[in-house]
Amino acid sequence: MLIRTCAALFGAVLLSNVASAQTASPVADAFRSFAADEAKNLTAAAEEFPAAKYSYKPTPAQMSFGDIVVHLAGGNDFFCGQIGGTKAPTRTKIAATAPKAELVARLKETFDFCKTALAGLDDSKLSEQLDFFGGRKVTRASMMTITVGDWADHYSQSAIYMRLNGMLPPTAKKP
Repeated sequence: MLIRTCAALFGAVLLSNVASAQTASPVADAFRSFAADEAKNLTAAAEEFPAAKYSYKPTPAQMSFGDIVVHLAGGNDFFCGQIGGTKAPTRTKIAATAPKAELVARLKETFDFCKTALAGLDDSKLSEQLDFFGGRKVTRASMMTITVGDWADHYSQSAIYMRLNGMLPPTAKKP
């Protein structure tokens, strides 16, 4: 009986330690998970969209598909660098008219940077003020929320462009 009680107590303590270790930074963990999903989805969309259609935009006022990829790459470096407290790499400027292979490679590079920059992110500094556009300051938590919205916005945009061209976006395909 004593052995069973000790084993149950040890199991409960072990499970408690594992559970608390998994939730020590639930916001940062969720953000990293979302970043990984968006990297997969946005990269897949960029890979699947035909090279000949990278200049496609539904209306003259909208961004081309190539513009979306360039915009995402620049945003990744800025947002992930700021959020992770890491200086973004200096990259050569890339135009939306560059070959598809170069645009996709750049997008992948920036998502790789995000993975590295966000690796040490935890919830302890969510209220820290970070530099934002226009000389403004926002909290790290705010910038994380803005980044989630930006990725979702541009994935939605990419998915619409794909559908308008008779393609299924990556998340609409059966696994």
